[in-house]
Amino acid sequence: MTGEPPARQRDWSALRGGRTRIGLGCDYNPEQWPRELWPQDVDLMRQAGLTFVTLGVFSWSLLEPEPGRFDLDWLGEVMDLLHAGGIAVDLATGTASPPPWLSHRHPETLPVDRDGRRAWPGGRQAWCLSSPVFRDRAVALAEAMATRFGDHPALALWHVGNEYGCHNAACYCDTCAESFRHWLAGAYPDLEALNAAWGTAFWSQRYGDLAQVLPPRRALTPSNPSQVLDYARFCSDALLGQFLAERDVLRRVCPDVPVTTNFMTLNHFRDLDYHRWASEQDVVSTDHYLVATQVDAEAELAFSGDLTRGLARGEPWVLMEHSTSAVNWQPVNPAKQPGQMLRNAVSHLAHGADALGFFQWRASQAGTEKYHSALLPHAGTDTRIWRDVMRLGSLVERLDGLAGTRVSAEVAILWDYAAGWALNQPSQPSELVRYGDEAQALHAALLRHGIAADVVHPHQDLTGYRLVIAATLYACDDRAVRGISDAVRAGSDLLVTYYSGIVDEHDRVRLGGYPGALRDLLGIRVEEFWPLLPGERVLLDDGATGGIWSEDLRLEQAAAVARYAHGPLAGVPATTRRDADGATRWYLATSLRGEDLDRFVSMVIAQAGVEAPVDAAHGVERVVRTGESGSYLFLINHTDRPVQVAAHGVELVSAHRVDGTLTLAGGGCAVVRQSSNESS
Repeated sequence: MTGEPPARQRDWSALRGGRTRIGLGCDYNPEQWPRELWPQDVDLMRQAGLTFVTLGVFSWSLLEPEPGRFDLDWLGEVMDLLHAGGIAVDLATGTASPPPWLSHRHPETLPVDRDGRRAWPGGRQAWCLSSPVFRDRAVALAEAMATRFGDHPALALWHVGNEYGCHNAACYCDTCAESFRHWLAGAYPDLEALNAAWGTAFWSQRYGDLAQVLPPRRALTPSNPSQVLDYARFCSDALLGQFLAERDVLRRVCPDVPVTTNFMTLNHFRDLDYHRWASEQDVVSTDHYLVATQVDAEAELAFSGDLTRGLARGEPWVLMEHSTSAVNWQPVNPAKQPGQMLRNAVSHLAHGADALGFFQWRASQAGTEKYHSALLPHAGTDTRIWRDVMRLGSLVERLDGLAGTRVSAEVAILWDYAAGWALNQPSQPSELVRYGDEAQALHAALLRHGIAADVVHPHQDLTGYRLVIAATLYACDDRAVRGISDAVRAGSDLLVTYYSGIVDEHDRVRLGGYPGALRDLLGIRVEEFWPLLPGERVLLDDGATGGIWSEDLRLEQAAAVARYAHGPLAGVPATTRRDADGATRWYLATSLRGEDLDRFVSMVIAQAGVEAPVDAAHGVERVVRTGESGSYLFLINHTDRPVQVAAHGVELVSAHRVDGTLTLAGGGCAVVRQSSNESS
């Protein structure tokens, strides 16, 4: 049900220390510390159970102190020490942030914002995503690294760049303008096709020559939304091109070493189309950090894991970075509560990770990230964080056999970055509607019911899922519509929320009534949107309360499940259901939360025949990973009270056998290697 794996999936078990082991590692920046500490670091890493470190991410200025002069000996010394200590290396190309000499010699490599202001150096990632100078210098460094270290016995994985687009997701300089025009020439057969796709008849924007097209720089009004959408695609592709240039030289010099770059699948980063990027990775890896202001941060963590697993097409993936405790980049950076670091790590494993990485080994003494937590904190080893790290290392040892097992899910939640780029622009019916909010709310409700879900692209094969969810899937191309329809015809139930199927891939409205591309499938027709003001609520006749959105909806082949109980839409259906061809198609025309959403989701999953793997109290996450080594039941208690769960086998967090009933403390987690008669 998860489709084909990424095109070049390769064996990366050396990073984990073996095919059945779970990897444990971190970013290591030895250049920040005296040489005499390096052997001590390796000894402590071994004590903590680390299997890998990521080296050289931000080392360009030391690796190439001046153009064409490479100083790689110090890095070779570190790799030798790590190899002697039995620790594998995820070796970065060092190109994540250019050295001062590059922008000094070539200021045109610095990015330009929408207002035409060129960024200054002094931070990180200060490079234009279309710069040929930056690309040439980065590829030269990658080739030097590959030539020197390609056959080093410690090398287990190449790490190209770092968090692409974290700070330079877009650039609006003249070089990017020319690159954008070249990209458009490849995307459209001619200028008339471009004008038609962008609707340039509006506001007298018709182009008579491709040379007239510019990036969507700051204008007096919102820019053409179709142009903005294509520019987002271009920027993602331009950064992908940079990655591919470095990756290809690595494959040419050392073809047997797998290659990755670390995504950022956390909620607030959506500037790159990771579905396009994922097939170019030998293994999918990602970073994840909790956001203090997130309403349900650990539910978002689970969503990120399921999204990453979807990008990997069900294959295991690497958590390249997360934190032992506080980060440094939020207005307030709270420490993690006792037990939270272990619980977060277990959650990532539950959702498909086969390796757990942290930023970083030693907490930095200087620099912007000096207050970012690390495995080895400023206070040293006599600390709660270090004891938690040692506890996690012991757990990872006991998890031998988990690697290579898979999560099996019967629900698919559709996720399309381009749909978000289109929806999150100005001039929408309501700026309260943000792409991803409904998908994550539904995913969290499923978690509370103990239901696992794959988060996948609409173009993926959806047949075989019991339930497919399209939540505010605003932009929906014909291929996506066919895939959803094929799944329904094959027997999948379907849940669609408001503001889905409204426009095509060019952000052109699908005419004839909403929800456009999905209207006939659902058997409804929406004549007009009725978005709600901030704080405004609508009461439904089943007792639920909706917010953000409502619609003037007409039934055609569907039946009303609930209607608006008052106001200008009193009596109009708010939730609908159509049973046809052996499948149920649901439509949700408002935004439900809390118990109201839980009741609705309970009804939907019951109709679809989707059940949790074990019975447990509401709010207990339940995920099963299965494979040749057996079955592993992950339990995460998101409530503050102890719960009991029926289980048989060995509970690996506490290292105790369970024969019948497991008591899980409030906020606790467990991994049960199930007895054969309990495996599913």
